[in-house]
Amino acid sequence: MLARSALRTTRALNGLRNGAVQKRAASTSAGEASSSSNISAIASTTLAVGSIAWYYHMYGPTVNAMTPAEEGLHPTKYPWVHEKWTKTFDHQALRRGFQVYQEVCASCHSLSRVPYRALVGTVLTVDEAKALAEENEYEGEPNEQGDIEMRPGKLADYMPAPYKNEEAARFANNGALPPDLSLIVKARHGGCNYIFSLLTGYPEEPPAGAQVAPGMNFNPYFPGTGIGMARVLYDGLVEYEDETPASTSQMAKDVVEFLNWAAEPEMDDRKKMGMKVMVVTSVLWALSVWVKRYKWAWIKSRKIAYDPPAETKVRL
Repeated sequence: MLARSALRTTRALNGLRNGAVQKRAASTSAGEASSSSNISAIASTTLAVGSIAWYYHMYGPTVNAMTPAEEGLHPTKYPWVHEKWTKTFDHQALRRGFQVYQEVCASCHSLSRVPYRALVGTVLTVDEAKALAEENEYEGEPNEQGDIEMRPGKLADYMPAPYKNEEAARFANNGALPPDLSLIVKARHGGCNYIFSLLTGYPEEPPAGAQVAPGMNFNPYFPGTGIGMARVLYDGLVEYEDETPASTSQMAKDVVEFLNWAAEPEMDDRKKMGMKVMVVTSVLWALSVWVKRYKWAWIKSRKIAYDPPAETKVRL
C-alpha cells in the first residue's frame, strides 16, 4: 500500500512538473509571438509614416521650377481674411472686385465658369443680376424655319467671353492668349498672393540688366519675368460705389478677393458645414468614449484566477 501511494505521488509530481514545463513553453511562445507582432506593427507604422512623408515631400504644396528664371520671384505671404477657418468673404470687397473685373479685366479675360445666378446674394441683387444678364444676347431655340434666334440673357446663362475663339484672342493680343479667370487662383502656384503680387509688381522701368523681348513687359513675379499683359491698374482707375479710395493695391486686393470667390463660391457654406460637423462629431466621440467605458468596465475590472484541472492535483 505504501509503495502504491508513493507511486501515485510520484506520478502526480511528474504531472505537475510536465504541466509547469508546458505552461512555461506556452508562455514563452506567446511572448515571442507578441514580441514579433509588436515588431511587425512598429515596422508597418514606420513604413506608412515614411511613405506619407515622402509623398508630401515629392508632391506637397511646394512646387519648384527647374531654374529661378522660370519660377519667378516668390510672392509675399499676405494675411487674407477669408483664409481663416472662422472667417468668410468680405462681400463689399467682392462687389468692388467684380466692378474692377467688369471695367478693367473683362475686355480681355473671360469668366466662363461663373453664371449670373451665382452672383445673386453674394455680389449682386436679383434685379442687378437680371439687368446685367439682359445686356447680352444668347442663342435661343430654333424657330419653325430652323433658324436660331437671339434672346436676352437669363440668370441661368454664363458670362460671355470677350472673343469669339482662341484665334481672335491671340490676334488681338499679339499672339498671347489671355487665360480664363474662373479658376486662375487655384491654377497658379501661390494663389491669391501670386495674383496680387503680379498685379502690383510692375516697375516703372525694367531693372538694369533685365532683357525683355519686344512686345513683352517686365514683371519679376511672372515666370521668366516677361509677360504679355501690360500694367492695367492705376490709382483712381475706377470709381467705387461706396467711395473707397481706388488705389492700385486696393483694386488688386478687391479683384483677387473676387477671383478667389469665383474659384470656390461654396467656401462660406463649406466652412459652416465644417463647423457643424466638428460639433456633432465631438459630441458623438464623447458619447462613444462613455459607452465604451460603461460596456467594458466589467471586463477590465474582473479578476482571473487559475484553477488547475483535477487530474493534476496531488492526491495524498
